[in-house]
Parts: sequence; C-alpha cells; structure tokens
Amino acid sequence: MALDRQGERPAPRIRLDQPRVRRPRLLPEYDPEAFGRLSERIARFIGTGRFLVWMTAVVIVWVVWNVSAPDRLRFDEYPFIFLTLTLSLQASYAAPLILLAQNRQADRDRVTQEQDRKQNERSIADTEYLTREIAALRMGLGEVATRDWIRSELEDLVRELAERQDPAAHGSDEPDR
Repeated sequence: MALDRQGERPAPRIRLDQPRVRRPRLLPEYDPEAFGRLSERIARFIGTGRFLVWMTAVVIVWVVWNVSAPDRLRFDEYPFIFLTLTLSLQASYAAPLILLAQNRQADRDRVTQEQDRKQNERSIADTEYLTREIAALRMGLGEVATRDWIRSELEDLVRELAERQDPAAHGSDEPDR
C-alpha cells in the first residue's frame, strides 16, 4: 500500500455497499418504547388514590417508628432527614416519568388528530361528490318526461284526433283531408 505525503498509510476507503462496523458503546442500550410503556405504568400508578394511601401509610409508619421505637432501633431521628431525602428522591424521579408519559400521550393524540383530520377531509370530499351527483341527477330529471306531462300530451292528441274526425261538432268548416 502506498504512503501519503506525511509517510502514513491512508485511511481505508469506506464502502457504501456494506454496513458500518458498530463501535462499542459506553452507555447501555435500551428499548425506548419499553421504557416509555414502563414510565406510563408508573405515572398511572402515581396518579391513583391507592398510591396516595400507601405513601401516607409509609410516612406515618416511618414517623411513628422513629419517634416511639427504642433508640437503638431508630434509623431516622427527628427532623427526619432521611425521610425528606427519600421523598425528594421519589419526587425527582416521579416528575420526569410523568412528563415522559404526558409527552407520549401528546404524541398519540397528535397522531389521532391527524388521522381524524384526514378522515374528515375524505368525508368532505365524498359529500361534495355526492352533492354534485345529486345535482346532476336533478338536472337530468328535469329533461325526463313526467307522468303528468305525458298525460297532458296524450289528452291534447286525443282532442286533436277527435276534432279531425268530427269537424262539425267543433265548429270547423274545413273538410277532412
């Protein structure tokens, strides 16, 4: 292989017809869809009365235990620093999970609205087409002979034939031809 001007080997040419070799990643890979579903489940649970009851029960047991238990069994003395830290940690994870779930719901709503908009456009186009077809049928029916019109034409022909057969009855002096 030839050397370049600096005396180094040139980088091998990248072939576009072959996939690139994956580089090892430092961060673990995860399925964003699975993570999103998990966050929605957690957000749904956090938003329930059951969660509030359990959280209240845990806090009450925590406080009662750390106030009334013997000194050697207490793990969080009064001002309950560890309890505050635990609740802050729970809140710091809950807020982003709830926002992630809301964003996913907003994305689903956006897709649904787009589908509804397209369906409405199709419905409007179908309605306009049917309206034009009905108007064309009405215009076509305007040129079609109706039963009343045919009846009046037949009556006129009958009268005309009767006049030709009996001109004296109708006051005509012309002979028949």
